[in-house]
Amino acid sequence: MWFDILLQIGLLLLMVFLFLFMHDIPKKIFSKLRAYRNRDDIQAKRHFVLGAQSLAKARASKTHSTKISLAKQAVTEAEKAIDLDPKDAAAHILKGLALDLQEFKTSALDALDMALSPLCAKSLTGKDRGDAFFKRAELKMAMAAKAGRGGEKRVDSAVDDLNEAVSLSSDNVRAFCLLGECYEMKKMNEEAKKAYEDALKIEPKLTVAREALNRLGSI
Repeated sequence: MWFDILLQIGLLLLMVFLFLFMHDIPKKIFSKLRAYRNRDDIQAKRHFVLGAQSLAKARASKTHSTKISLAKQAVTEAEKAIDLDPKDAAAHILKGLALDLQEFKTSALDALDMALSPLCAKSLTGKDRGDAFFKRAELKMAMAAKAGRGGEKRVDSAVDDLNEAVSLSSDNVRAFCLLGECYEMKKMNEEAKKAYEDALKIEPKLTVAREALNRLGSI
């Protein structure tokens, strides 16, 4: 009895699948899904571009209230892009930069953490990932400065990010300089000298690096 019932169910399912394939229904479903996905991608990119434009205007603004208003707009557009494409690291970075401009350091750091997470980081090129590590290190150093003596862990974490940054983007002179500053704070003078020397290899006339090496007695 059970065998007959199962056989009938199997035959019914087979007929349903044959009907669907004869009418190209699976193909039509997948085509619709791709169309929805493409539409979401286009909308996400549109929101990202609008957010990036707002951020650029915010940075250029000389009025504090206008700067904050535009930065908020950038965050809103970034969040809309993230809702449509949560795996796009660029939108998370945009959100982090806009939050940083508003002095929301912790929230900005959270956004960059998400951008550099395994879920999102693969959407970035090596250089872009290096730039994101550098920006995250900048945030950590700013937070360490506010924390005073309690900021040592932030500095250690920033060093890790900066080493990642210079390995992925070897021409990032600002990353080498910040790495030198971190090592100075940690009293690791030889490592600091090496970082500043690497910065000078990229920009031989860089005043900040030369002054640092003079301070460390290397020139």
